[in-house]
Amino acid sequence: MKRIALFLATNIAVLLVLTIVARITGLDAWLAVHGQSLGGLLVFAALFGFGGSFISLAMSKTLAKRGMGVQVIDPQTTDPTGQWLVSVVAQHARNAGVGMPEVGIFDSAAPNAFATGMNRNSALVAVSTGLLQSMNRREVEAVLGHEMTHVSNGDMVTLTLIQGVMNTFVIFLSRVIGGLVDRSSDGRGAGYFITVIVSQVLLGFLASMIVMWFSRQREFRADRGGAQLAGRDNMIGALESLKHDQEPLPAQQFTAFGISDRPPAGGLARLFMSHPPLEERIAALRALSN
Repeated sequence: MKRIALFLATNIAVLLVLTIVARITGLDAWLAVHGQSLGGLLVFAALFGFGGSFISLAMSKTLAKRGMGVQVIDPQTTDPTGQWLVSVVAQHARNAGVGMPEVGIFDSAAPNAFATGMNRNSALVAVSTGLLQSMNRREVEAVLGHEMTHVSNGDMVTLTLIQGVMNTFVIFLSRVIGGLVDRSSDGRGAGYFITVIVSQVLLGFLASMIVMWFSRQREFRADRGGAQLAGRDNMIGALESLKHDQEPLPAQQFTAFGISDRPPAGGLARLFMSHPPLEERIAALRALSN
């Protein structure tokens, strides 16, 4: 539940910051006085809604390297493990028809991996030290195939677009609701501003559920891609290994593109999972024909 709270707090905080920026810069005031057109309001909402999402995506590789301490492997490295990881990713990239990504390792006892980047031909794929220690090479190959499928499917951009759409409508609808509640002459009363904030929080919860649903569907596709690139049994073996030590990524913004996510207790919390339960993912792979 702590991770769910963190995700919601992060997403809602972005919208609140944008709201405050609009207030300080006078954009909200301009809209209240001159922007009675719903079309104009929608353009404003889209600018802010997509802006934050794409800025975050554009910075994702830098944030991964600095925030998570990802050490990119030199393609000319003489380290046997590094050489092997680069060769596996290179093979997967060729089979998936995408450009060679950067390959990195980050220090974490928990077995995990993730892919990020704004361009499918210039991505970053990283694995944890814990994953390399807890899985055999065939399972690691499957995990890398899973991540390369995220890259080849353009999942990073797809989820960014979905998040941008959700943010746009949260910003748009919250201001429409604020205008309905506060009908003061200048449209800038305290009731308007408070209503906008409360509406963004509530609508942010609903938007997060939708984004997480899409994320879970992309995970099933990535599992199938990992099975095609490295073998179904190896992909199943990797997921089975994760059941023994399932931890989220240290940096929450990369969780949707990781190999696993800690399962919540159940109930409503399930709606905010970025990954389906491992049992469901394994069952879906077993249902595939050999």
